[in-house]
Amino acid sequence: MKWRDSRRSTNVEDRRGQSTPRTGSGGGFSPMAMGGGLGSIIIMIVLYLLMNGLGGNFGTGNSNTTNIPPSTNQAGAEPSDEMGQFISTVLAYTEDVWQEQFRLQGRTYQNPTLVLFNDAVQSGCGYQSAQVGPFYCPADRKIYIDLGFFSELETKYGAKGDFAIAYVLAHEVGHHVQNLLGITDEMNKIRTQVNQTTYNRYSVALELQADYLAGVWAHHVKGFGVLEQGDLEEALNAANAIGDDTIQKRAQGYTVPDSFTHGTSEQRKFWLYRGFEYGDFKHGDTFSEIVGN
Repeated sequence: MKWRDSRRSTNVEDRRGQSTPRTGSGGGFSPMAMGGGLGSIIIMIVLYLLMNGLGGNFGTGNSNTTNIPPSTNQAGAEPSDEMGQFISTVLAYTEDVWQEQFRLQGRTYQNPTLVLFNDAVQSGCGYQSAQVGPFYCPADRKIYIDLGFFSELETKYGAKGDFAIAYVLAHEVGHHVQNLLGITDEMNKIRTQVNQTTYNRYSVALELQADYLAGVWAHHVKGFGVLEQGDLEEALNAANAIGDDTIQKRAQGYTVPDSFTHGTSEQRKFWLYRGFEYGDFKHGDTFSEIVGN
């Protein structure tokens, strides 16, 4: 990916090297764990949103930022290290793409903030260890990443290349897009009303839709002339490496499909590539396929 001469986002909080006092409950909110019953309701909502682009007034899509807890860390200080600069550039490209896509639908995209941290972090969704991996917190509309994750992604999971990193960030930004569309709010309502197995299916659908949205972003950023040969393959390889079935087989030698929350390797690759192929919203209804009617 060509990035060195590109704009870098100022929506970055670099908390690396800061102490992290633990406040609130541990575990926090899982940005990747929403699901459950009431299938026809959530599918109807998602189909409406996707088939009609971003139109309409729904959920948090038109909400302002007055209820977002203020940050105690100032964004805008550019990271001095190469990895920090790279991830800031990728964030800038997500801003450019989603601002334009929302504008085309007569709406305003609200940029998320990227928080870089080491080891642990206090987020709007609670205190989180770096062991949870990159995550998006709907409560404060921030993406949290310990950049050490990307070394693990390469060494432990064999997902190499800068566009593998870009895909991970684009996936988390996809959760932000879902939040702005109101899908996150609907999932939160559903998760308390159904059993765990059904909940997991919705979680898979949510995650695969974030993969699809990452593909939509890649489709449009390709038009900026910054993608290089092999970039898409790097992203697909990363999606393959972090599928639920692949991770479970590596950890325990077998899979438990009812416990999947993110989708299989094949599913993640399929939806990422589908988003890259179509570059729109209307082909991203993962809920109908995963949850059913």
